[in-house]
Amino acid sequence: MMGELSVKDKELIRGSWESLGKNKVPHGVIMFSRLFELDPALLSLFHYSTNCDSKQDCLSSPEFLDHVTKVMLVIDAAVNHLDDLHSLEDFLLNLGRKHQAVGVSTQSFTVVGESLLYMLQCSLGQAYTAPLRQAWLNMYSIVVGVMSRGWAKNGDDKAD
Repeated sequence: MMGELSVKDKELIRGSWESLGKNKVPHGVIMFSRLFELDPALLSLFHYSTNCDSKQDCLSSPEFLDHVTKVMLVIDAAVNHLDDLHSLEDFLLNLGRKHQAVGVSTQSFTVVGESLLYMLQCSLGQAYTAPLRQAWLNMYSIVVGVMSRGWAKNGDDKAD
């Protein structure tokens, strides 16, 4: 079952996303820059016409910026559905399957979570408080919990 967020968590998440959500790609780029600092090996998962040999190559590639946009839209969808996150379940299960298929490990989901928190901290400054951090972590773990189920199911299907 998917977890529930408290009313306070939802308030904190919505309030902090209000400004960030209007400017998705630059914030997404901060998040992915951090991700590649924490785990440079992830660069090799992105195969585009412009090869992601370095972080800079990747972050300036149109295909990569397209992926950044998609990731930010997933966060946006989650924020917009805080009262009914279960309505995103099929979408998130499928997203987990897709990530399994391209060789992303569930461990990487954790690093993405750390990168998301880093981006929030950079972007929100003083407004980034311990309760806010926890609210985002709570939401992220619900999203990743569903993605991980899709990921695992995809792995099982392949093993048969």
